[in-house]
Amino acid sequence: MATTINQINQDDINKAVWNACDTFRGVISADTYKDFILTMLFLKYISDVYKDEHAKLVQQFGNNKALVDAMMAKQRFVLPDGASFWDLYEKRYEAGNGERIDKALHALEEANGSKLKNVFQDISFNTDRLGQEKQKNDLLRHLLEDFGKDILNLSTERVGSLDIIGNAYEYLIKHFAAGSGATAGEYYTPPEVSTLLATVLEPVEGDQICDPCTGSGSLLLKCGAMVRKNSGSKKYALFGQEAIGSTWALAKMNMFLHGEDNHRIEWGDTIRNPQLLDKDGTGLLHFDIVTANPPFSLDKWGHEDASSDPYGRFRRGVPPKTKGDYAFISHMIETLKPADSSGKGGRMGVVVPHGVLFRASSEGKIRQQLIEENLLDTVIGLPEKLFFGTGIPAAILLFKKQKTDNNVLFIDASREFKSGKNQNQITPENIQKIIDTYKARESVDKYAYLATFDEIKENDFNLNIPRYVDTFEEEADIDLVAVRNERVALKNELNTLEAEMDGYLKELGYENN
Repeated sequence: MATTINQINQDDINKAVWNACDTFRGVISADTYKDFILTMLFLKYISDVYKDEHAKLVQQFGNNKALVDAMMAKQRFVLPDGASFWDLYEKRYEAGNGERIDKALHALEEANGSKLKNVFQDISFNTDRLGQEKQKNDLLRHLLEDFGKDILNLSTERVGSLDIIGNAYEYLIKHFAAGSGATAGEYYTPPEVSTLLATVLEPVEGDQICDPCTGSGSLLLKCGAMVRKNSGSKKYALFGQEAIGSTWALAKMNMFLHGEDNHRIEWGDTIRNPQLLDKDGTGLLHFDIVTANPPFSLDKWGHEDASSDPYGRFRRGVPPKTKGDYAFISHMIETLKPADSSGKGGRMGVVVPHGVLFRASSEGKIRQQLIEENLLDTVIGLPEKLFFGTGIPAAILLFKKQKTDNNVLFIDASREFKSGKNQNQITPENIQKIIDTYKARESVDKYAYLATFDEIKENDFNLNIPRYVDTFEEEADIDLVAVRNERVALKNELNTLEAEMDGYLKELGYENN
């Protein structure tokens, strides 16, 4: 009789991995221990899948160890001896947990070649941040025991769907972002914003999709999910680059946990040292879709080298030294595929602070050229307090290499959201209204305006949304005669009430003086 294995559900796994954080709470900050928790979830998942597959092969082929080993070598990930979660778990009471975990992760990197190369180099469990040796060893023992509980059995049969693990990973990243303050913006884009971008950019089968500021990879994952939803196909490729080593590692693990093996995420500074280059290494790769949530108004973005950029990204002008917004926009524009004979060209969506819409000087000149080249398609104003680490409202700029007109659609979605204590949210209904308006490409009273090139030129290429979308609500005319009549009626009513009160006082023996 076959053994029945109860499938885990999403809420159970989310709760279990979040509870595992209790080991570190009060000892180190969430921004530090997030790397330990997320890495352990990754190691536990691939260890359980590996263990599960090995057991099936042993059952099928019995004592033919050579055949079993050969087939295990073809698994999605190779786990060398001593490097699985369960190897570490069995030795959890011995001294040296931190050193053992680090060695296991290094062996995992080595055994999986380019797939996991350098992924764990910025993540060390053998660190003094966890305290002196005994405390560190105890903390890591508790961590191993948390992940060793039955509730976190992540075998293929129990999980059922790969996405349940990827979703748990995203759940953790979101909760870490909520507690990380300003640093959260380095690796996390709210899922509602990612959904909006992935929908309006309309990724399709065969697309090459890039995020040059990858963070944890959530925006790329949303675009991939959109292709699968619309076409049922997995024929697409995800590309990205991330400057922060530990965040790049999160993105790599996030991709694998969501089953996105067809990706290329590079580590490095996109502006100073772009890594997504052609075979000769002399030109930038070009993509069907480029989308990003770059750091807002980044200081020290690489201004000193921009004028001699070998890739011609700043031919429209060099952005100001202390504001890198147009550096990222310029890079993204130059990585879009040109329009082809079928009428299809690269399309781009980028999240920006509102200053990008109206600041003058070098930014104004770049903005003017982008509009004159008829690249800017749509400006969408978002509500405030959507993003972790900043309360300022942002906007989305949509660019296209192939447009059907020379107009720009302005959408003011800043007043429609679900209010929250720390973060606001745009609801599915809010998102759908934006999408419907974007597709219709027509003016909507108090919400959207389709501006011609001449109108934008008359505004000196200033894209400040209130210049185009009039949200002013006129006050109703006051009927002074009606107000006077109401005042007289109220005065008469007051006189009547005072007369009644005098009568009651007389009955009670109180006389007016």
